[in-house]
Amino acid sequence: MPAVYTESLNRLMEELGKLPGIGARSAERLALHLLRASNDEAMALARAIRDVKRNTRHCSVCCNITEADPCPICSDPRRDASVLCVVEQPRDLMAIEKTGAYRGMYHVLMGRISPLENVHPEDINVDSLLERCRGGTVKEVILYTNPDLEGDVTAQHVGKLLAALGVRVTLPARGIPTGSHIEYASETILRDALEGRRAIAAEE
Repeated sequence: MPAVYTESLNRLMEELGKLPGIGARSAERLALHLLRASNDEAMALARAIRDVKRNTRHCSVCCNITEADPCPICSDPRRDASVLCVVEQPRDLMAIEKTGAYRGMYHVLMGRISPLENVHPEDINVDSLLERCRGGTVKEVILYTNPDLEGDVTAQHVGKLLAALGVRVTLPARGIPTGSHIEYASETILRDALEGRRAIAAEE
């Protein structure tokens, strides 16, 4: 006979089960772990969730996750404002930043073109990228999308729009296996891909 939990526990399991990668059994284990935790531990988690929702936003310049606007990268005068690295998600930016090899600026698309997932060019953060590049400060844009079909389609679309503005567009060297994701690649691979970047061909 299945265990009968309290209403509040069932509600907690239901909410935990909505998280990515968390199935019913994992949600059950997490809920029971939180039940066994001390009040201080449980409340610390609750406060952390509350604070991240209250304080975290997207940078108005690059769309990175931040608590200050503009974000620390965009407001750092030591960064090279003439180079933009375009990535799909904030987690990709974080992975590249950890290499310490890149000192330019970023632009986060907050998605990628994927018709099968009903994500179209107008659904990603491209207009603000083009606006940044029209100012004349940006000389090079590195299209560092994931090396899969959707990432390639996104890079091709964005690359064509940027080429019309006369901006130099480059692609990282293919050190990341096709079908993999930037966030899981080693720092060495990401750094080598940046250093080995090449100009995008006109037909691309």
